[in-house]
Amino acid sequence: MRLSDDDFKFICQFVYESTGIVLNDSKREMLYRRLTRIIRDRKLNSFSQYCQLLRKQGEQEKDFFINAITTNLTSFFRENHHFEYLTTEEIPALIKSKTAGSNGKKRLRVWSSASSTGEEPYSIGITLLEALKNDLPSWDVKILATDIDSDVLAKGKAGVYDVNRIEDIPKNLKQSYFFQGCGKSSQSVKVHEKLQRIITFKQLNLLHDWPMKGPFDAIFCRNVIIYFDKKTQHDLFARYFDMLAPGGLLFLGHSENLGNYQQYFSNVGRTIFRKPY
Repeated sequence: MRLSDDDFKFICQFVYESTGIVLNDSKREMLYRRLTRIIRDRKLNSFSQYCQLLRKQGEQEKDFFINAITTNLTSFFRENHHFEYLTTEEIPALIKSKTAGSNGKKRLRVWSSASSTGEEPYSIGITLLEALKNDLPSWDVKILATDIDSDVLAKGKAGVYDVNRIEDIPKNLKQSYFFQGCGKSSQSVKVHEKLQRIITFKQLNLLHDWPMKGPFDAIFCRNVIIYFDKKTQHDLFARYFDMLAPGGLLFLGHSENLGNYQQYFSNVGRTIFRKPY
């Protein structure tokens, strides 16, 4: 099958209008492969037929389409320097500075804004629980995990992974936070309930309204900003800034930067940015 220039342009525009993600010629081969699977699933004969379907039934088809073409590459403790910073710098500082609220507990909120299949929010959760475990009863810890893709959110909420996904995690953390299956499930692990209890998974398009109120002590927005154009990036940074508590941290991916919005944050580590107090 041939993907014509007109069909490619239409698909790119549909993706941009739906998600804000910018696709260019460098993504053409990736888009071709994923569209081929979609067409096979929908029992169509050409890319043009699928474009017609999107034109006529765009709203009904949008969720399936976005789930099928968005990239979901992730792993536990990916870009580990971010979790090391939380452990060695941020959590010790918060232990000293946080005061108890009306419920008698210190409040800690983190948002994983492109959570994919859940490895990132679970890594955040493990990091927080480990750093606070000597004083955990006095803390109210919650992590919000959002993604545009409903399929990967369901995977994250289930918390079941192939055992090889956790092979690089230290043994003591494996024993504390994962259960290995038996029999036919022996090659799978499930996240411990104590970890799932502090994480809420919700579907969210970052370009739409954000129903949560915040403020967040830290926001992870890693390896997603690169898919947006400069104006959308700037708008998102402004919204993240407003959603952060004074002194809160914004974590970006290894190839990302704040651009012109850098002036509103201080750089405290590799792709780690702090909102002023």
